[in-house]
Amino acid sequence: MGKVFVFDHAKCNGCRNCQIACKDEHVDNDWSPIAKPQPDTGQFWTRIEETVCGQVPKVKVSYVLHMCQHCDNAPCMAVAPDAVYKRDDGLVIIDPEKAKGCKELVESCPYGAIFWNEELALPQKCTGCAHLVDAGEIPHCVDVCPHEAIRFGDEEEFAEELAAAEVLCADRADDKPRVYYLNLPKRFLAGVVVDREADEVVIGAKVTAENLDTGEILVQETDDFGDFWFKKVDEAHWRLYVECEGYLTRVIEASTVEEDRNVGPVYLAHASLFQG
Repeated sequence: MGKVFVFDHAKCNGCRNCQIACKDEHVDNDWSPIAKPQPDTGQFWTRIEETVCGQVPKVKVSYVLHMCQHCDNAPCMAVAPDAVYKRDDGLVIIDPEKAKGCKELVESCPYGAIFWNEELALPQKCTGCAHLVDAGEIPHCVDVCPHEAIRFGDEEEFAEELAAAEVLCADRADDKPRVYYLNLPKRFLAGVVVDREADEVVIGAKVTAENLDTGEILVQETDDFGDFWFKKVDEAHWRLYVECEGYLTRVIEASTVEEDRNVGPVYLAHASLFQG
């Protein structure tokens, strides 16, 4: 069934050992007929993309692996079938001799994983360290990951995990990529509930989030810091109902369509202030 990469977002801390390992393995090293040397700068065949999510002070940082997806239906192979080939183990290789001058390969990759080596007039990308795989070893990026966030092996070896995995770009599933992702980051919706008069957080307030697009209802209580976090929510429009005994209910609207959302302080007023 071939080899696959599995990346677990929940285990990656952004150390970028994989990026450094890729440079270490390929810069100034000629692994012909699989790959010519990678330039010192300008190319990251393996890279970790860092994204800051939310708004201060409700902020999280996510790290996602970007590399050649070694697709079964690789767009680059369709553009230059004589210059790009798939090995029996599933790794996609750009032939460094046949691909000379094929700059169109750079634009053919929807994942931005192919780079142009100006000096060699050659498109280049991750080879899955095929030269190491042929020697019975694992890709260098996998070998150096201290948290096993990146793993590599036979597809059947990861069968159970792959059933719950995702591909990097859901709209590119027809490419049949062989890099699988676990625990990819989703949107969050967060805030803090505050007693307006006392200027203190409200602990144990009930926060109900209604998805205005689907009707889904989510419920949480504020923690010891008055905070609430709805994690892994849909990209949608939301209505929040914030309730606590002795307070008037607040209703606010928020959107996670474009980005993660911190709604900020939600001030509650004592119901007694409005009684005759």
